[in-house]
This record gives sequence, structure tokens and C-alpha cells, in this order.
Amino acid sequence: MSCGEPHETDCSEVLDHLYEFLDREMPDSDCTKFEVHFEECSPCLEKYGLEQAVKKLVKRCCGHDDVPSDLRAKVLGRIDLIRSGQAVPDQDVTVASTELSGAELSGGERPSVAQE
Repeated sequence: MSCGEPHETDCSEVLDHLYEFLDREMPDSDCTKFEVHFEECSPCLEKYGLEQAVKKLVKRCCGHDDVPSDLRAKVLGRIDLIRSGQAVPDQDVTVASTELSGAELSGGERPSVAQE
């Protein structure tokens, strides 16, 4: 997706990191680059607006549901693996886990994700 005009920040970079921008998970300098890009590029601005609306809708409709503890543990375990630079197992985190049943997060410890 592109408006066909050259930009300082390429459309593909903006779209690849759109959720980081939406979730405010990027440095302020990058946020500024994205804001400038949105001012110049209406297709990217439209995509940003759509994703922002979807995020608000999901939060409004699903933001009050409790997350199952085994799913939470698996997601946190994957985040730890990614942050440490380790290989992430190729399995779906939404699948109910028998490996983690009964596991609890205590004392800041996070269970590791069982590998197949």
C-alpha cells in the first residue's frame, strides 16, 4: 500500500510497525516519523484509522474478560524467549496446554514453554 509518492519513512516500514505505534511501544522519535508519514500519505493514514478503530472496538467488547492462567503463562513464556533471543517453538499459544496445567506464576517466575 502506498500513495505512490516518495516519503522519508517508507510505507512498508510504517505498516510493518503499525501495531507498535498504536500500542505506544516505540521510541518517541519513531512515533514522530510515523506521524509525519501519516500527514503525507492518505492510504497509510486510512489503514492506521481502521486499525485504531478495530483496537478500540476489541477493547470495548472484550476488554473485561479474564485471561485463562495457562494462556497467560504461555504468552509470558514466549515473550521471555523472544526477549532473550532464543528460538521460539512453532506452536500455537492459544492451544490449551496440558504441560502448564496447574502452573502458577509466583515470585516473578515464569514457566518456560514446553518444546515439542
